[in-house]
Amino acid sequence: MNSKISIFVAELLGTFGLVVAATGSIVYDGSLGNSLGLGFISMMHFAGLAFLVLVFGRYSMAHFNPAVTVGFAVSGHLKIGLIPLYLTAQAIGAISGSIFVKYVIGNYSLLGMNLPNLKYSVPTIFLTEMLATIFLMGAILIVISLKKNALISGIVIGGVVALDVLFFASISGASMNPMRSLAPAILVGVYDDLWLYWTAPFLGSIIPAVIFVIMSRRKM
Repeated sequence: MNSKISIFVAELLGTFGLVVAATGSIVYDGSLGNSLGLGFISMMHFAGLAFLVLVFGRYSMAHFNPAVTVGFAVSGHLKIGLIPLYLTAQAIGAISGSIFVKYVIGNYSLLGMNLPNLKYSVPTIFLTEMLATIFLMGAILIVISLKKNALISGIVIGGVVALDVLFFASISGASMNPMRSLAPAILVGVYDDLWLYWTAPFLGSIIPAVIFVIMSRRKM
């Protein structure tokens, strides 16, 4: 396969797997009356993402997330012209993942939709979601800079996402990923909070990308 086809397939399958792991764990927990809890959901995020980065990282750098794709473009790790390829593959993968979750795992917990906790103020929720994505993008840029292998990269990135979910999901939903939020929303038909997940994660990925560029130029 040529490089663009490899990227497309890797991003489609990787995003599919990410959505199944992330939302599927929530749906499965919901089917059991939420008896497994956030610890189980966090661990499934870790295991799923660590595995997916290990398998697909060599082909597409394992974005699986439009915010990460934009962050990579800003940091100079991705040609801007490839953004539509990545986003298209991610959209197909994410929606397919939600369809799989609905008809294979079950139709519980709004298919794992990200829901902000409205007990907190909107600025707090927004900043929390942005901060979670800053940690994610920052971890990704660090493992790339240190040229760690796929196994270590998967463990680090999966671990950061799992911790973000564990500590921030009760506030903002801890999406960090616009497509992961969009896919279940489409199937459920609820779009009220999508603006949050299509703004904060992009800002959260761009900030560490800009810092990376600044620091890289200072080293030159």
